[in-house]
Amino acid sequence: MGRTGLWLVGARGSVATTAVCGLLGLRAGLVPPTGCVTELLDADLPPWDSLVVGGHDVVSTPLVKRAEQLARAGVVPAELLGPVSAGLREVQANLRDVPQGAQVEVAARLVADLASFRSRHDLERVVVVNVASTEPPVDPHPAHASAAALEKALAAGEAVLPPSSLAAYAAFKAGCSFVDFTPSTGVALPALAELAAVVGVPYAGRDGKTGETLVRTVLAPMFTARALRVRSWAGTNLLGGGDGSTLEDPAHASSKLRTKASGLSALLGHPVTAPLHIDNVPELGEQKTAWDHVLFEGFLGARMTLQFTWTGLDSALAAPLVLDLARLLAAAHRAGRVGVQGELGFFFKDPLGSTEHGFAEQTRVLAEWAGEL
Repeated sequence: MGRTGLWLVGARGSVATTAVCGLLGLRAGLVPPTGCVTELLDADLPPWDSLVVGGHDVVSTPLVKRAEQLARAGVVPAELLGPVSAGLREVQANLRDVPQGAQVEVAARLVADLASFRSRHDLERVVVVNVASTEPPVDPHPAHASAAALEKALAAGEAVLPPSSLAAYAAFKAGCSFVDFTPSTGVALPALAELAAVVGVPYAGRDGKTGETLVRTVLAPMFTARALRVRSWAGTNLLGGGDGSTLEDPAHASSKLRTKASGLSALLGHPVTAPLHIDNVPELGEQKTAWDHVLFEGFLGARMTLQFTWTGLDSALAAPLVLDLARLLAAAHRAGRVGVQGELGFFFKDPLGSTEHGFAEQTRVLAEWAGEL
């Protein structure tokens, strides 16, 4: 297997920088692959040293400086900074600013950047992964209905796609597979699904499942299997950093809240009262805390509760999954898989192409799918 490109949308953000630091550490044998699910799978996947990283971003913070910030926040080990600094500068040379202008012109520039990246590094294929900030939900537009309608609207100079969807469009036009690790609209438009099929590339998404929702998808099937009826499941999320400031805006938070709540009723087999709140606490920095209160009913109507608190560093939880998805989508592309890969629902809160939310079943499906690549 030749070399594989990993193109990060939001390449200078916390998740992307953590992923790059981790990848460089893995290559050098300086860190173990803790959290990397692909290390547990029996599958023919690109090795760590075959991944070449590039990306787009709207900010200009150098990767070395961003890594230093993450080290101070406790996400990246301080002792790793020296050994990976040269590698970070190499990746920095592959980063490009997000172009401005009419969407048809921006898309052409994005496609050109991807093509140049693939050519310069002699890459067999490129996987584009969206780890940019969460966007507000997008209103439906006639151009979203089909690839032809979308191409016509863009050619006419219309701005019909949010940034996440424009990134997916450019990825497909460049012949790249695409992963939406965010709750933004991204690839979840009929026109883009059609374009992926025409081009012949796989994609997966959306919204990486790293913390509270991960626990929910493990615990909720327990109640169902034991015939215990959940009456309510309330959650509160406290977070800082870039996510905290972005999700402080109700319009942006609505995308996140929708994906976090999407699977609960399906897992429990009935509608459930499930209020969910996200609060920005800047002092938490990169840390995120989630508190859940579950009220359930047992034999003879006995009322009982379960409470849990999850405190984690979201970038450290998300970064290995980003690397996993790059390896898996590259292998799927090589194997001729086309369109949405619902078997990768294991990684997502709102899995495209799948209605399964139970973690145990998702794990089984993923292992079976990966073994067939």
